[in-house]
Parts: sequence; C-alpha cells; structure tokens
Amino acid sequence: MNHDLDAAWAYHNGTKHSYERVRNDRHFLDWANQPLPFKIYPKLEPLPLPRDLPPLEIPALDALARPMVEASGEAVPDLALLSQLLYFSAGITKRVKYPGGEIYFRAAACTGALYEIEVYVVCGELPGLAAGVYHFDVTEFALRRLRAGDFRQVLIDSSGQESSVAQAPVLLLCSGTYWRNAWKYQARTYRHFGWDNGTILANLLTMCSGRQLPARVVCGFVDEEVNRLLDLDTRREVVFSLVSIGRTAGSPPSPPGEITPLHLETVPLSKSEVDYPEMWEMHAASSLPSAGEAADWRNQGAPPADSPAPSGQTYALRPHGPGQMPPDSIGRVIQRRGSSRKFAQKPITFTQLSTLLDRATRGVPADFLETPDLPLNSLYLIVNAVDDLPAGAYVFHPDRRELECLKEGNFRSDAYRLGLEQELPA
Repeated sequence: MNHDLDAAWAYHNGTKHSYERVRNDRHFLDWANQPLPFKIYPKLEPLPLPRDLPPLEIPALDALARPMVEASGEAVPDLALLSQLLYFSAGITKRVKYPGGEIYFRAAACTGALYEIEVYVVCGELPGLAAGVYHFDVTEFALRRLRAGDFRQVLIDSSGQESSVAQAPVLLLCSGTYWRNAWKYQARTYRHFGWDNGTILANLLTMCSGRQLPARVVCGFVDEEVNRLLDLDTRREVVFSLVSIGRTAGSPPSPPGEITPLHLETVPLSKSEVDYPEMWEMHAASSLPSAGEAADWRNQGAPPADSPAPSGQTYALRPHGPGQMPPDSIGRVIQRRGSSRKFAQKPITFTQLSTLLDRATRGVPADFLETPDLPLNSLYLIVNAVDDLPAGAYVFHPDRRELECLKEGNFRSDAYRLGLEQELPA
C-alpha cells in the first residue's frame, strides 16, 4: 500500500510548471505523429447503441441540487438509459470539418482536446444488453464486447467488497491512455488523468442524479486485476476509476471463467510513441496490490479540508431558489456547452456566483471521502467582476456556505501570471 508519499512528491515537483521550465521547454508538437483520439478494435463487431436520445428533461441545476439516492430498492438501467449516460458523459456531441480533416467535440472537456480517457462497461444482464465486458466505441456510438458473461464479481473482489460495487448491475470503468495526452503534455499526463476523468465523471454523476439513479465513484481497487479484466497493455493504458451505477438485490454469479489474456488487436495510435517513465512510476506507487489493502485504504477515508474561523469580511451565499432555476435540461446544457468552453465577456451577479459555488460543492459520492458533504480540497477565488461583491481574493468556507475576503483589490495581472500569461485567467 502507498504509505510512502515520496513518490507522489517527486512526481509533483518533477512535473510542475515554472516560468523557466515553460520558456525553456524545447518540446514541439509533431503533427505528423499526432495520436488518434479514439481506441479502435478493428476485428470486433460493433453493437450499435440507440441514437435517438432526447436531452434528459431534468433541469440541470435541479439535478445538481438532488442528493444521490440512498434508499433501498432496485434500480437497473436499460440499454437506452445506459446509452444516454455514455453519450452525455463521453460521447461526440458535434463534428466540425476543416481543410485538414475533422474535429470531434465531446460532451466533456479535455486537456488539449486529446481525449485520453476511455470508457468500458462491465454489467450483468440488463434490459436490452447481455452480461459482458464492453468497450465504448465513441466513433460509432457502439459497444464492442471484449468478454461474454457476468464478470462483476471480479470488480467486487478487487474493490475489497465495496458495497456499491457489490450492488451495482452495471459499472463504468474509466482508463487513461498515456501517449494520447503525452504527445503534447509529456510527463504531466498523469496529472491530466484526474482532471480529464473528472470532467466525464461530473457529467455522469449529474445525469445519474437527475434520474435518481444511485452512483458512486470508486478509486480503491486492485489495479492489476481490473486492468487484466479489460486486457489492457499497462505500459500504454491503465484503469483510473470505476463508477458503480444502479442497485440490485441479488448477488452476481461467479465469473464464467479464468481471466485469460485476449490479445485483441487495436489500431495503433500513431506511427511511434515516446515513453515517459515518470508516469508509470507514479501509477505504480499509487496502485493497490490486494483486496485487503483496497478495503483498508477505503476505511481510512480522507478527512475534509480544515476550515478555520474567518477573520475577514464574510459574505453568505445567496443562490437561486427553486423557482428561480434556469429551465434548461441537463442534456441541452451539455450539448450547448460541449468540450470547448466559451465565456461571455461581462460581469456576473453575486447570486449567479453563489449558485455556482452552492451546486459545485455539494459533495461527491466517492470512496475516497470520509463524508460526501464536504470537499477534499480548499477553494480560493480571484473575483474580478461580480456585482455586489468587491474585487479581491477570497476563500470559500463550505461548512458555513460563505465567502471570506482575504484581500481586496484588482488581481487580474496576478491571475494572468498564475495562468502562465494566458488571457483567459486575466
């Protein structure tokens, strides 16, 4: 078990940005060797997913306000709902052609639009879908079956009998593909696994919340066993997180057979790949080798971030009430927003900022949090143009639902510098 934090600190310090490092970096983008943004199994037959997917007609902010389902009772998604979850979390929402080819915009943002996160499905018998292990083929909006049969018990065992995994009729597994992101970001890619997986999970959890479908992020599992189930080449791709979805009363059957290598052919990402051992070393140092250690890791929990008593001027949040919520559905918000963010160059109100903070900090159902009610990290803000709130630097106190002003002033130039001289932070 990773009791020694030296590896994490070494990776953090070895890959963090500095002005000197950014300016002296001679790395260039080899466009002739740009990796494919998809994983393709050319010899597996696709199982097309339903394409007639109306946007989920649950107001987006209303879904974020709902607690995740905890009550007893079965909740089993059918193929249509599973298709909706996959589309609005990791699917292609727009295609734009240009003289050099075509750009595929996804439902969730990703660093460099390189989309290194792959999604797999492990399920029992679902309405419209046979039990199996599947890869989500984004390009064809289809599933490709890697293994036939119910292999959920493998995930239950590897997670140390995590209760949500044991009850889930379907699990989505998110993996990170090293080279697809390292082509641009080099050894920093392992940082991006968390970032880019997080944008997909944010969409997925919101969709599940809107459907009142139980969902929980699980990061504690025996990495080697889960990677073997998906038949991954771990020098190129590793599972980063699981999401248990739904609930069943019964226990899954024993796996239908030994987890043997499949040796499935995939299309090469590019003509050559560059190795960055720091990423593998970081992943190995944070991997769990046994189910017992996965259970121990989960039971330790991570305490919520400390929130000391405020010493400066505070401002209680004033979020929108239920009757003031924008009517847009989750699906329409995701489709309009897409993976490429566009921001209006105008101030926002304190009520709008309050609503953003209120909805974004209501906790995440995850095995790495001692309580989902408080976030793991502390949240600081540089406020530039918010009506009814002085410009300045702030810290958010989630337990009190208020902002504390640390220092008033115009910090646009500081934000510009912190953002490595990009205009957007300024």
